[in-house]
Amino acid sequence: MPPLFILSGLVTLGLIVHCIKTDRNRIWIYVLVLLPGLGPLAYVGAELLPEMLGSRSGRRTMRSLRSTLNPEGDLRRLENEVKVTGDVQSRQRYADELVRLGRAKEAVTVYQSCLTGLFAEDPKLLLGYAHAQFAAGDAAGARRTLDELIGKNPDFKSPAGHLLYARALEAEGDTEKALSEFATLAGYFPGAEAAVRYAKLLKRSGQQAQAREVLGSLLERAKYAPAHYKKAQREWLDDAESEMRSQGP
Repeated sequence: MPPLFILSGLVTLGLIVHCIKTDRNRIWIYVLVLLPGLGPLAYVGAELLPEMLGSRSGRRTMRSLRSTLNPEGDLRRLENEVKVTGDVQSRQRYADELVRLGRAKEAVTVYQSCLTGLFAEDPKLLLGYAHAQFAAGDAAGARRTLDELIGKNPDFKSPAGHLLYARALEAEGDTEKALSEFATLAGYFPGAEAAVRYAKLLKRSGQQAQAREVLGSLLERAKYAPAHYKKAQREWLDDAESEMRSQGP
């Protein structure tokens, strides 16, 4: 029996089971059986795709697909918004998209145009500006911007901003202060990135035993974390496991 015929039959059977378990209109069973090839396509198009595209993961998949097929589509849309409204919010969204696309130097200029008048001390704008500076290769400028942010907004809290500050110190070569910031971050940062970066810096500083301790603690906690955390942090957790293996027993 040709493999394609077997595969088609398995797909049809799977869709019939799905139809029964999800209590769909039973007429689909006849369509699936009597119209091989066309029946499954019709079922997927009419029953599964609308459900998938309406879900959060479906919408995320579609955004990812659009981004792959047309990487600057959102950028052009946001650029048009800036031309129409010219407000600070639209300019910030445009700048953030520039950073995402690797055009951080352009984003720095856009952010500078935002940080004027009533918005000169806005903490979210200053944080976005610091991200753009860091992405553009100006770690010292990013660190100064973050110092300014905290000086003008002492009650503002941002784990992402704190992580950026530690990374900027590391990039500047201020290892001692960077380690201090990473040590604090590793204790409360919501994801695994801070702990992994901390461990890597400890390793480069010759503190391998402490680096293994940080990684081991992270991976032990991850064992008991919910599935959505493991999925969201998969890249960093894999990195942590790789670091552990590279350091030996």
